[in-house]
Amino acid sequence: MLKGFKDFIMRGNVLELAVAVVMGTAFTAVVTAVVNGVLNPLIASIGGSNVSGLSWTIIDGNAKSTLDFAVVITAIINFVLIAAVVYFALVMPMKKIQERRKRGVEPGPSEPTQVEVLMEIRDLLQTRQGSQQGPAQQSRPGQAPDQRF
Repeated sequence: MLKGFKDFIMRGNVLELAVAVVMGTAFTAVVTAVVNGVLNPLIASIGGSNVSGLSWTIIDGNAKSTLDFAVVITAIINFVLIAAVVYFALVMPMKKIQERRKRGVEPGPSEPTQVEVLMEIRDLLQTRQGSQQGPAQQSRPGQAPDQRF
């Protein structure tokens, strides 16, 4: 039961799904920051301008017309940091574990060659012929055995 669970967790697609969810969440923050910090203020503005720090107010006194680049930059930095943590804490160790598993796997028994199969058939036929012949029918020294196939 635990081995099955371990195999399920160690499969690549489960890890990839977890990484995708975390990356999607981080990217959602970037998109939200761009919309709230840049697009919404552009839509809310009608005229005028005021620049202070990493934000820019298009219309004085209208807080909704402020382009806040600091929020966008922070969201991008957070996204890169989350992506780095996910890669170095989850993806890289999982790849190493999968490589070790692949190296530890020995190839299974190889398929027999045609010669080996034919030799096995020959041996089986010889033992079958020997068991079908009675003591009187077995070949005597100097006499060729019955060659029926």
